[in-house]
Amino acid sequence: MPVAADRILYQDEHLLAVNKLSGELVVRGKGAVGRLPLLDFLRKEYPGLRALHRLDFETSGVLLFARTKAAADAVISSRFAGWRKTYQTLVMGRLARTQGSISKSLPSRGSGTVPAETRYRTLERFANSSFVEAEPLTGRQHQIRRHFAAIGHPLVLDQEYGHRKFNGIFKQEFGYQRFFLHAASLSLPHPVTGKGLRIEAPMPEQFKKVLRALRSI
Repeated sequence: MPVAADRILYQDEHLLAVNKLSGELVVRGKGAVGRLPLLDFLRKEYPGLRALHRLDFETSGVLLFARTKAAADAVISSRFAGWRKTYQTLVMGRLARTQGSISKSLPSRGSGTVPAETRYRTLERFANSSFVEAEPLTGRQHQIRRHFAAIGHPLVLDQEYGHRKFNGIFKQEFGYQRFFLHAASLSLPHPVTGKGLRIEAPMPEQFKKVLRALRSI
């Protein structure tokens, strides 16, 4: 069964962009999986597909794949030059600043730490949380989650980096289990043609629903 047409955000002979759902695994890990990872599922319809980047299991939004070796090689050789990703998320507490930058080194995948920077813009403030747009300028593991936790505003319902008591109250009040982190847009030069691309993914209905609930309080 092919992927639903409304989940295809962009495609040409070299690229495929899909709207990843929260709770979907992109590629196989070391452990057993309950259902087929997205890459394996898509390869049934697009043989030879390669994942160009990753999104966490809970994160939704724009996910880009290469359909050709030429596109994949060009992205790798360019080291993702010109890529710009924007995310939308819900963090604990009322952010004081309308916009800002978080510059804090994070653990590397090996040993030691590596520089990391995230820019953000506060879109809305609620009684006990804030709706934020974030742009990671570096691509470190769990960067957005770790950076907002570092400034005392962890993602709402983030069980790894978040505030346990706050998460328990929020879960009881609204009934949600997963944190809200959505890869809303990806801008990049086309790896083969060089033409500028901007790919956007619609916000998930559950994210919209919780925002409506917060606005009504």
